[in-house]
Amino acid sequence: MIAIIKTGGKQYKVEPGQKIKIEKIKGIPGEEVSFKDVLLVEKNNKTEIGNPNVKGAQVSAKILAQGKAKKVIAFKYMDKTRRKTKKGFRQPFTEIEIVKIDL
Repeated sequence: MIAIIKTGGKQYKVEPGQKIKIEKIKGIPGEEVSFKDVLLVEKNNKTEIGNPNVKGAQVSAKILAQGKAKKVIAFKYMDKTRRKTKKGFRQPFTEIEIVKIDL
């Protein structure tokens, strides 16, 4: 069984037992969350496409960890003026494990 969910402005292809990192959501590790924005569900070679969401479909997941990704550095340098800017950024994320897909 496969589903496509939408969270944090992005779409993810998921299946039960899969672990993925998504944009940070509220919750503590061990807590159960559900995603109701299910765009597509495929079960037994039968595909249901939502308009925009599949009615009655829901994906349940368990939060494994909250964290931050590796640091990304943005560096700007202006010639002749010798002006430079350096910024670092660490994107927060939530690691989840897909428990089940309800249709």
